[in-house]
Amino acid sequence: MELSELRQVLPRDQPPYRAAQIYRAIYRDKVADLVQISTLPSRVRTELAAQTELGLPELDRRFDSVDGTRRYLLRLSDGRTVETVLMPEGDRDTVCISSQVGCPVDCKFCMTALMGLERSLTAGEIVGQVLFVARDNGLLSHKLAENKRFNIVMMGMGEPLLNLPAVLKATRILCDPEAVGMSERRITVSTSGIIPKIEELGKADIRPKLAISLNASTEEQRRELMPITRKWHLKDLIDACRAYPLRPWEKVTFEYVLLGGVNDTDADARRVAKLLANLNCKVNLIALNPGPGIPYVTPTPERVAAFRQEIVRRGIPCFIRKPRGLDIFAACGQLKRNNA
Repeated sequence: MELSELRQVLPRDQPPYRAAQIYRAIYRDKVADLVQISTLPSRVRTELAAQTELGLPELDRRFDSVDGTRRYLLRLSDGRTVETVLMPEGDRDTVCISSQVGCPVDCKFCMTALMGLERSLTAGEIVGQVLFVARDNGLLSHKLAENKRFNIVMMGMGEPLLNLPAVLKATRILCDPEAVGMSERRITVSTSGIIPKIEELGKADIRPKLAISLNASTEEQRRELMPITRKWHLKDLIDACRAYPLRPWEKVTFEYVLLGGVNDTDADARRVAKLLANLNCKVNLIALNPGPGIPYVTPTPERVAAFRQEIVRRGIPCFIRKPRGLDIFAACGQLKRNNA
């Protein structure tokens, strides 16, 4: 709930300021139980706890990687599970959160796609992942904005723009100074290219940064790898990105998963650079993270480096994303609720 909603459901015998106390305790102080809200009288705490549940996800299982990455299998109130990943690296922590249980977008290189879609998450379940990870890792400053290391990417399970109302509501809570207190600059949402929803996202007053999962240099290639292109074409996607209302500090990020012998040639790189010419953007390259049921191979580091060089040579910032948590199936494209 946002603060306005919390005010509406507060018992009528309580003064209005109680809603703000509860709101700050849940989101800013990250209490795990309503009885822990020390700013409330003990009677009020007891009554609230008896009448309602906080609704935070519960830990089903945690997996720890040799590189420090943590993959969380979190259980929701209806018994379904979703995955969240914390990636500590250098001077920053990034938490990768999910927007749906499973995913309806049938990308052929992604293990999550093998699940199909079970349901979309609520705004509370999206924010709840952040609160859980913050509490589990001692990130309990009153505002996560005070922790300059902490970043959020909505790149876990699901297609966020097919759950846009909940994603935007979660973002408002995450960015509210009286709640979690994050900056919009440190939250990114990734989409496979739902063009009408990209336009809708751009109209939101409070919104994450935009990342596009590109993964191909031609319409035909993208249709094979990402069947969603049959509905939303590559040219129209690039046009939507060109029209997107970027803020002064913002670039569109294009993510490109490199599949050995499929979309990783120098010619592919030149076509990508041509597609993105004159866009205010950057490119993140991701060498395929393999997994059971995925019919592709990871390109060599030399091929990845050569691909990057072709793009950089044409004036587009391009970076190679280091895989994190490969040994625990926590890397990009690997989230499928594996129990090992």
